[in-house]
Amino acid sequence: MLLKQYDLVFMPQKAVKGQAIADFFADHPVPAEWKISDDLQGEEIFYVDVLPPWQMYFDDAARQDGAGAGVVFVTPQNHLMPYAFTLTQLCTKNMAEYQALKLGLQMAIEIGVRDMDIYGDSKLVVNQVLATLALGAEESMKVPVCNGWVVSTLEGEENVDTTNMICVYTVDEDDWRQPIIDFLDHQKLPDDPRQKVEIRRRAPKFIHYKGTLYRRSFSGQWLRCLSKDEATEAMHEAHSGIYGAHQSGPKLHDRVKRMGYYWPTMVQDCMDFAKKCEPCQFYANFIHQPPEPLHPTVSSWPFEAWGLDVVGSLTPKASNGHEYILAATDYFSKWAEAITLREVNKENVVDFIRTQIIYRYGVPKRITTDNGK
Repeated sequence: MLLKQYDLVFMPQKAVKGQAIADFFADHPVPAEWKISDDLQGEEIFYVDVLPPWQMYFDDAARQDGAGAGVVFVTPQNHLMPYAFTLTQLCTKNMAEYQALKLGLQMAIEIGVRDMDIYGDSKLVVNQVLATLALGAEESMKVPVCNGWVVSTLEGEENVDTTNMICVYTVDEDDWRQPIIDFLDHQKLPDDPRQKVEIRRRAPKFIHYKGTLYRRSFSGQWLRCLSKDEATEAMHEAHSGIYGAHQSGPKLHDRVKRMGYYWPTMVQDCMDFAKKCEPCQFYANFIHQPPEPLHPTVSSWPFEAWGLDVVGSLTPKASNGHEYILAATDYFSKWAEAITLREVNKENVVDFIRTQIIYRYGVPKRITTDNGK
């Protein structure tokens, strides 16, 4: 209000994005010797999915005859990985807590964990963990990881140092891509004759390029083949991610395919994933009306009840300019009467009922319509 005395006028700035892009390309021309990259989709899936961090719980077990410690990892997929080991030297409770924490951190490094939340019941250790790691008060400790689960000693083995030996069970799941990759790279086939025929039949549709398996679609697009875990993440992102719209199963399958991904059971997996989506079950367009038995309409004699309906407008019009059909059907005998009309109005309908129904078959008991105009 105070600036009105100066006759100031606001002038909005016009968009300069197009000119800025043109100026950039003019100042940075593409050299003629540059080659277009022929790299296909890499190993990275083309979306960003922020997974929750790992969780580590550590605790000690100090007693007179020795000390033990335990560590439990919780993966982002809520899988538990418990570990237990025995310390070879007598120590206090706090020292055992420190050793359990150090061993847990060393195991996380061995596994390759980079984002992890740590929980413990010792306030002293939790409050001093950063200072302890920064100062490096104690020597580092190497913790090997082998196949097995929570085993502190190896039975039947002698002269084996089992100190700080941590064991983990690894679950090997068959990857549907591996037999095809083996055939494409090394012409290796499984022992089962049926699988041999199946792989030979399917292999021409696949290529193994720079460590990634692709399959040619019907439209000629190369689709990146996903494992079971990658397929679950892709369906989750396409269905309920940032740009997900909670589509039905067939729609979800089409979207995942347009994203450039493939696995053999993707149609059924998308159907099952959409059915198990909890928000879809809460907010789906279900009919909440209680069930009620049907009440069929039975005609007792001919021409008792008629059904009346209008068809049109029809294109092209008839030679006489009529574009509507007024039809009536007897429910008992299915006899039909019909005329063509230039327009549908009450006079034409009343005349049709009087001349085509009442004068010919008598006054009906009821006439059923769809409440159209």
